[in-house]
Formats: sequence, C-alpha cells, structure tokens
Amino acid sequence: MTEYTIGLIVNGTPVTMTADVRTTLLDLLRERLQLTGTKKGCDHGLCGACTVSVDARRVLSCLTLAVTIEGATVVTIEGIAQDDQLHPLQEAFIDHDGFQCGYCTPGQICSARAMLAEHARGDLSAATFDGPFTDLANGPDTLSTNEIRERMAGNICRCGAYPNIVDAIASCLPEHRP
Repeated sequence: MTEYTIGLIVNGTPVTMTADVRTTLLDLLRERLQLTGTKKGCDHGLCGACTVSVDARRVLSCLTLAVTIEGATVVTIEGIAQDDQLHPLQEAFIDHDGFQCGYCTPGQICSARAMLAEHARGDLSAATFDGPFTDLANGPDTLSTNEIRERMAGNICRCGAYPNIVDAIASCLPEHRP
C-alpha cells in the first residue's frame, strides 16, 4: 500500500491527510471526511450521484483519484449553502419538487451548479446549436429545456423527477429570476 499526503480545500476548509494512492475522491469525502451528502451510486461513473465540483468544474468523484487533484478546491453539497441560507438551486429543487427519493439530489444540484457556471463561461454543448443566438461566438442567449437536459444527461434519477429537475434549474437562470 502506497500512502500519499494530499492537501485540498474542501468546502472552504484546508484539509491535509495521508491516503492510499488508490483512494477515490468519493471515498475520501465519505469515509475520511464524513461528508456523506455525496452519494455512491453505481461506482462506475454512470449515474452522477457522486458529482462534486473540483476547481469549479464538475467531476465524478467515484472516478477521480484523490491524489490527482492535489491542491484543488473541492465543493460538495455540504459546501454550497452560505451559512444558514440555502443555495438558490437548493431552494429551486424544493420549490419545484425536483426530487422524490432524494438519493440523486446532491449530485443533481452539484452538477447543475457547475453546469450553470459552464454556461456562464460560454462553454457549448451538443444542444447549443439547436437554440436562438445573438452572437454565436459568445454562446446562446439562454438555456432551453433541451439544452438543460443535454447538459445534465450524466445525472440519472431513478424516480424520474426529470421535468421538475429541469424546471428547478431553469428557474435559476438570470432571465427567470425576479
């Protein structure tokens, strides 16, 4: 067993620990840091239940070796709220009933948060070219429901709450905020 010292910032807190080089980020979060909001679904990168943000990009923590992100900033579902104030996506999932059993919800919310940041940066998706544009070089004006579905395709909900999840995410777009 080869041990490695890993330094990360997890939900705003610097963390340094020794772990086996084969330790996934998911196992480090759940077993070593007791951050159990991030779920282990399929453990093969197919369901998205383990989605977290690493340096403002969404990753599947079950496929990410912790040693490969040395020095990174990790945000889990436990870290997206500000003090006692829920993140707007958390509020939207409640308001739009974007969950049933709730198992996939942390991964869905973390993925949606990162996806909205990707969209704001101008990152394109396969569905980007299906919608209206003002300036193709700067990306789409808005996210259509088809584009939200495309960008969230890596997150599976076994209960089938997809329409409500899409509505929750859409309600957090700038054009839908009061």
